[in-house]
Amino acid sequence: MSKRRAPIRAQATSEGHSVTTLELFFDLVFVFALTQITALMAHELTWPGVIRGVLLIGLLWWSWIGFSWLCNLVKADEGPIRAVMLAAMAAMFLIALAIPEAFHDLPGGLPGPVVIAVAYFAFRAMHLWLFWLIADGDAQLRRTLLRFAPSMLAGTALLLVASQFHGTTQTLLWAAALAADYGGTYLIDARGWRLHSARHFAERHGLVIIIALGESIVAIGVGVTDLPISWPIIIASVLGLAIASALWWIYFDATVHFGEQALVSEPAETKPKLGRDAYTFLHFPMVTGIVLLALGLKKVLEYVGDTEHHHLDDPLKGVGLFALFAGVVLYLLGHVAFKWRTTHKVGISRLIAAALCAVAVLALSDLPALAQVAVLTAILAGLVAFESVRFAQERDELKHSHHE
Repeated sequence: MSKRRAPIRAQATSEGHSVTTLELFFDLVFVFALTQITALMAHELTWPGVIRGVLLIGLLWWSWIGFSWLCNLVKADEGPIRAVMLAAMAAMFLIALAIPEAFHDLPGGLPGPVVIAVAYFAFRAMHLWLFWLIADGDAQLRRTLLRFAPSMLAGTALLLVASQFHGTTQTLLWAAALAADYGGTYLIDARGWRLHSARHFAERHGLVIIIALGESIVAIGVGVTDLPISWPIIIASVLGLAIASALWWIYFDATVHFGEQALVSEPAETKPKLGRDAYTFLHFPMVTGIVLLALGLKKVLEYVGDTEHHHLDDPLKGVGLFALFAGVVLYLLGHVAFKWRTTHKVGISRLIAAALCAVAVLALSDLPALAQVAVLTAILAGLVAFESVRFAQERDELKHSHHE
């Protein structure tokens, strides 16, 4: 009797596994997609436009998430996994290219909404097929994949249906597609998934936060590309960079270590559930918040730099002001939820900072745009200063124990 042939040649990961260069290369497409979404929302600065932008972030996030789990089981840069990763990159790149036509198809060429739906289906199908092959010999994981498949198919089918409609109906169908995909995943018993390396999983999600923060810095630069450099532009840019730096500190000074430590110490049986809740779901509001902040910063730079259409005393209003402050609120609330899920502690200082930002949206609506961004910078600087002093010893112990 002949020996059974393995369905795919793949190198399994271990607990010490770290992120590969191919995964970082894969993330470059995700960066481009986020930039496209920010530009789309800036072009259509309306409430429906922001909602559609968030739906697009949700679509891209769910695409990225799938391979973060898969590449935690096998090395992305070895064997035939590389070819599938590159093919998936191509599918995501097509989605990113078609983002300007995601909801409004332009005259001529291919129908943009259909291109996104088909590319998304191809991307998810490659992910599911590769996962199925890797799960050979693991009956529980294959049963989990079979339970996972209907929600994936429902989500992609609804996107195809949505491509045939316009306006509110199209937006609602997009929301239903993501609800089916996200909800189906949440309802599945997470114990059926596998998580080999807590370090890799935490590192992977930390890097995507860096990518999103990088996009916010790009938004600052893009906002003044065609404008002559001036003192207001310099001041607004420095304040924007200070905000991005504060968001970096909030995550990477301690949060990233708390999360990894919690995931490492979690029992094997419940580790996938913690990974799903704390990283797959609770990092989504963080990334979405950063993209909304990038939109707000982009509009601030336009206001202070474009002297032909705006004056320095013009306040940022409506969607632009909401994006600036609500993006930070969403980011901070994501952190509070993440800390509670991983350590069962409430981040009071971050809740207070989020509340101050929410109040600022109403209280500062008549201040000049430059003053509005200065207040946001001050709130975040205050949060960083307070936590640096209040939790100095705890953070020092955490970092030293992390590196031992």
